[in-house]
Amino acid sequence: MKVTAFVVALGLGSCALAPDEFASLRRNSFEWNQEERELGFLHFDKVFGGRNVPSGDAERPWKEGPPIQAFSEGGERQRQLDEFLADQKVAGLLVAVDGEIRLERYALGHGREGRWTSQSVAKSVTSTLVGAAIQDGFIQGVDDKLTTYIPDLEGSGYDGVTVGQLLTMSTGVRWVEDYTNPNSDLIKFFRRPVDRGVDQTVSYLRSLPADAEPGTRWLYSTGETHLLGVLVSSATGQSLSDYLAAKIWRPYGMEHDATWTLNATGQELAGCCLHMGLRDAARFAQLVLDGGRIDGEPIVQDGWFEAATRSHFPVWGPLGYGYQWWTYTDGTFRALGIHGQTIHIDPARRLVVVLSSAWPEAENFERRTADSVFINAVAAEVDLERGSGEPGRSATRSSAVM
Repeated sequence: MKVTAFVVALGLGSCALAPDEFASLRRNSFEWNQEERELGFLHFDKVFGGRNVPSGDAERPWKEGPPIQAFSEGGERQRQLDEFLADQKVAGLLVAVDGEIRLERYALGHGREGRWTSQSVAKSVTSTLVGAAIQDGFIQGVDDKLTTYIPDLEGSGYDGVTVGQLLTMSTGVRWVEDYTNPNSDLIKFFRRPVDRGVDQTVSYLRSLPADAEPGTRWLYSTGETHLLGVLVSSATGQSLSDYLAAKIWRPYGMEHDATWTLNATGQELAGCCLHMGLRDAARFAQLVLDGGRIDGEPIVQDGWFEAATRSHFPVWGPLGYGYQWWTYTDGTFRALGIHGQTIHIDPARRLVVVLSSAWPEAENFERRTADSVFINAVAAEVDLERGSGEPGRSATRSSAVM
């Protein structure tokens, strides 16, 4: 199973072209070599452009707690940490426990003032904006029909599909997510001419046939998350970037502006391509962990994240899929993107782990396993601090995916 967020030479809508120094990168990013990948992920906005998401109305500095001793200088897990960072091409690592940063590392030219591409981690941000649009009354609920908000889908395979079925990727519409096959939908999406007067995402997806009843089959589709972005923009009358800024980025005091890459008709590519800082990715995770409240005010309805982060469809073993979140039977859940992008949230431990990486491969089972082993080690140390664990014992059964 290939789980990807594809980025090709994109139409940049109304955005200015990137500086000439990045011109050679403005092509299919799966063709980048390792040096280009590390540079491109760090400067994704300069390569492909995008719409700005302005930050911080309020100062909300992270609290910094004591380092996790085992991963500190001379700690028993220091070597494990160093090897993990090097082997996994990790550009940024942040561990927060109880809302306090306990471990933070940067490499590959990244740093606290830098930003990194999210790849498909953006899917979970988009899902949260759907929840916000429901809370704000722009969307009535997950049982609404998509065509209520996107009339251009009438008569297509999405006619009759609900918001909830789009959130869980169970629409029944055919989609091939394969970045190595030039005839996959993931790649043809950027090549097919756009119907006049129609958003690029809607234009392409309404051409696809349905081959299963809605709600009966799970099929991973980055295109359908792009369509969720169209849904939010159509319902709210705002760009996805503006809505993200209004609901989260400004009121929650993010440290840096973000940038969201656009399709050829100026709509955010909601299934990928949100360029943001490591601490801001962790802050988003903390908001989810805290139930989606900012200064006591909910940005989503009560129970939204409980529904969003439980399994609606089984995927493999302990792994399931919720509203654009990967779910696990131990109660943890993750936002995941290709080349090693990860947000891991463990409600029981009040633990957040964020990884920004530049794997040579888009997806690799062994690398996902290595990420899980490291996250298990972090969880084990948290348990030891609280007197609820034993040295050397894995703290969670979260498995590798994809």
